[in-house]
Amino acid sequence: MITKRQLILKRIFDLGLVLLLLPFLIIPIVVLVIAATIDTKKYGVFSQLRVGQHGKLFKIYKIRTLREGVHQLGHLEKSATALGKYLRQTKLDELPQLFNVLKGDMSFVGPRPDVVGFADKLEGDDRIILLVKPGITGEATIKYKDEERVLERQKDPEHYNRTIIWVDKVKINKNYVRNYSFYLDLRLIIKSTLNK
Repeated sequence: MITKRQLILKRIFDLGLVLLLLPFLIIPIVVLVIAATIDTKKYGVFSQLRVGQHGKLFKIYKIRTLREGVHQLGHLEKSATALGKYLRQTKLDELPQLFNVLKGDMSFVGPRPDVVGFADKLEGDDRIILLVKPGITGEATIKYKDEERVLERQKDPEHYNRTIIWVDKVKINKNYVRNYSFYLDLRLIIKSTLNK
């Protein structure tokens, strides 16, 4: 099981890595924000409430990938633009999460931060997942990197997500917390970089 000392060292590593990366990535992030602003006709950074460490809610940052349009029936409809689809596929839309890491809301490695209704509803032993900060990458993230495409093929995506994918993610993330090591984090960062 992850210890308090390991959590402190994990935070120190996150801070060191994010401070190393940001000077090189700040210009690409600004360029993507400007491109997304032009593309979607809204400010290029999107934020959404997610469940964090100990169940505390925080705002996650992403590059905006959806454009709003009016459907024939008159209601608003959101759809990914061509640029948005590319950013999602390459995970470049997640670059602003470096600022979540800097703020201390997220880590480089950990369970993906979920929307309300999943991680905040965990019970019993499953709640050990909430001991760690959500991550930009992780074992479950790597396994389900094509999650959107998998869900698109299901008759009932919501049901499939809750009964199959979510259950497996909980199992994977519990295993991560129970068997945590610094070298595991390094291995997962390298693996997710190579898996792009």
